[in-house]
Amino acid sequence: MDDRIDELRAKGVELIAGSVTDPAGVTRAKYVPLRRLGDFQRSGMGVSPSWSVFCVDTGIAFTPTIGVAGDLRIRLDPDSVRIVDDGIAWAPGDLTDQAGDPAPLCPRSVLRHAERAADEHGLTALVGAELECTMIAPDGSPASTDPWSPYGIRTSLEHSAFLVDLAATAERAGLSIEQIHTEYGHDQLEVSLAPTTPVAAADAVILTRIVLGRAAARHGLRISFAPVPFVGAAGNGAHLHLSLADADGPLFSGGEGPHGIRQAGGSAIAGVVDALPDLIGVYAGSALSALRLKPGNWAGAVACWGLENREAAVRFVAATAGSPHGANAELKLIDPSANPYLAAAALLGSALRGVELELELPPEVPENPAESAAAPPPLATDQRSAVDALERSAVAAELLTAEMVEALVAVRRHEIQTFGDSPPAETTQALRLAWSC
Repeated sequence: MDDRIDELRAKGVELIAGSVTDPAGVTRAKYVPLRRLGDFQRSGMGVSPSWSVFCVDTGIAFTPTIGVAGDLRIRLDPDSVRIVDDGIAWAPGDLTDQAGDPAPLCPRSVLRHAERAADEHGLTALVGAELECTMIAPDGSPASTDPWSPYGIRTSLEHSAFLVDLAATAERAGLSIEQIHTEYGHDQLEVSLAPTTPVAAADAVILTRIVLGRAAARHGLRISFAPVPFVGAAGNGAHLHLSLADADGPLFSGGEGPHGIRQAGGSAIAGVVDALPDLIGVYAGSALSALRLKPGNWAGAVACWGLENREAAVRFVAATAGSPHGANAELKLIDPSANPYLAAAALLGSALRGVELELELPPEVPENPAESAAAPPPLATDQRSAVDALERSAVAAELLTAEMVEALVAVRRHEIQTFGDSPPAETTQALRLAWSC
């Protein structure tokens, strides 16, 4: 431990942040002086159980099992510490009880359980993330009013100093960014991350949000991860790509099914599609999510799959020369208000459930679902419907635990009560920075 402290001190680190991301999708942290790094690992830092039902505003959604009594700890692994700003290093934390055992409402532990379940099935899982976000001015207004060119070289080079700083900060933090580009929406960016194991992938999502936020601040910008930051603006997604392999190789290539999908791979995709109505409240259950989840937004609002189909909930990427990481299935409807650990656990868990039940791959929808007679109707994406479906879902309880579902439902019902009758413009303004780091 002393060597690790000396190493970090030599790099100018003075404070260590350990964070957890709550069911509402908000990342919260505690800091200690560098000399207390070992304490952050051994005994952890105390937090109230109410952290698990903190809401996107200042509310607390107490439940019958979560009140004012009790204490939990945030514990971190010193080897996972990454430098994120001058003098500041960060690490993802596990939420534990006083004895050091995983707390029932630790999202990172829920995902770790899903990762172990894949291993018990003889499967290796890799997850890659794409983060969309919107640059905004310090006062919360749009960052620019100039005409925007989606993916344009002008719009990206006008932010070249920020993008170079972002790349350098990410490299310093050990973050494997594969691609950065300006997106379709005004002042919108996307950052793509390399695939890795599920827990590491969710950790990387949080690290990316922090790195984006710190780099932007140095250039007079703020970063919004709201599903829709301004009424009428393009929505921000938080897509996850999943690949699976067994002893015989990848499940999504080398087989006799469509696009080379093996039978078990087809069952995995079927499991993801089958569980979508139950899990929208996990993937996109916030007060702003439904503004994005509409046909025509490339947000995957229809429970179907298709090769490179950006309107399908599951976009399949085949194993071609243009896919350096091989075949994978991308879940498009996830947005940044989702807890990335729970979203990844739901995605992986529903795929494993499909394999275990040997579900049949549904027919592919190769065209725009809105123009296909074979496609199912759009999903019920309004917040009330999503939360109701989550609350009564046996699948969600199986994949995430009943305790976690209770907490998720509680914080989202608070949002319904608080913002349900508000005009969208007021809600977007109130929550524009709710999920920023």
